Amino acid sequence: MDFAAAGLLDGLEGDERAARVELLERLAADGFTLQQLKGAVAEQRLALLPLERVLGGQYTAVEIAQRTGVPAELLVRIRRLLGLPASGPEDRVFTEEDAAAAESTRMFLEAGLGEDAIAEITRVLGEAMSRVAASSMAGFADAFLQPGDSEQDVAWRFAELAEQLVPAVSPVLLSAYKGHLRENVQRGVLSRAELEAGHIVGEQETAVCFADMVGFTTLGAEIEAEELGGVVGRFGELASDAASSQVRLVKTIGDAAMLTSREPEPLVGAALSLLEAAEEADLPSLRAGVALGSALARAGDLYGHAVNLASRVTAIARPGSVLCTKELRDAAPDAYDWSFAGRHRLKGIGDSVPLYRARRLAAAIADGGSGEDERSSRQKASRRRRRAAS
Repeated sequence: MDFAAAGLLDGLEGDERAARVELLERLAADGFTLQQLKGAVAEQRLALLPLERVLGGQYTAVEIAQRTGVPAELLVRIRRLLGLPASGPEDRVFTEEDAAAAESTRMFLEAGLGEDAIAEITRVLGEAMSRVAASSMAGFADAFLQPGDSEQDVAWRFAELAEQLVPAVSPVLLSAYKGHLRENVQRGVLSRAELEAGHIVGEQETAVCFADMVGFTTLGAEIEAEELGGVVGRFGELASDAASSQVRLVKTIGDAAMLTSREPEPLVGAALSLLEAAEEADLPSLRAGVALGSALARAGDLYGHAVNLASRVTAIARPGSVLCTKELRDAAPDAYDWSFAGRHRLKGIGDSVPLYRARRLAAAIADGGSGEDERSSRQKASRRRRRAAS
């Protein structure tokens, strides 16, 4: 190949040009076409082609189907449900791991798990793995990219490390999955009605909490993107820490977190703990809204009235406060110090809704201390709210 004539060496001189030529020659020898090389150069990912080859597929859906008995059409569908680019039955995009996954899929089908259930699980898995992969790639690059590296250095170092480290991820993923599955089993309930019906009921009474950062959009315009990413990452860690055996972190979305529990009392405690932890970590002020009502658990997420209501309540909560609906207050009347926050019209809810602000009891704040400790804590919280609002 005439790399210079193809424009693959434009703007390069000296050692950088020599390293590019050596890399191109080796990639061409490994079977990459000129068109592939030109595309990689244009997209500034030439050094990642060897890594792509390590992770790439070598089998078609038809070949995997012949080995496993799983229809090629289902294999292609599963790939799309995972959020991966569309492929045809004859495209070589499947790996040995895909073949093993197909064997598992066949076993699930034979055990009685329906295709619809497999599709839903696969879609959720794809969403989660997309984030895991993106985070892994960023961490990998930060750890192994060295100052002054040439494309040649990076290409083969990353490929060799991937061959060594990627297989080690499997037990990590399995461990995380089993851990979360165990927690879901421990929180799970199977009622007599569900046993009689032979399926899980739809909507159930659930406590739902949203917590978000105050002034996050303004903050994004004031600090560097990397620092903002650190704030979001720290917030996510604190939201995870706030969860417990009775409280589940459903998801984080940038500056917001959603938590849920079958029991209202521990969820309010988790919200208060999250706000306190954010203050300790010197993060922007948080606010939280908590509601009790019907919700439908689906694909690891929650939907329904309680979810919508908690979201609306959060939107009007003051910085540094946990605002709750009357139904939730009535479900845990003695667990916290409640103060009436007025009736509010919430978007899409209808009639005005009475809301209550939750604070820890004086005994919980000061370990049996005086009322002065309680007033002092409230005054500090008020000052924090005023600072956040300004």
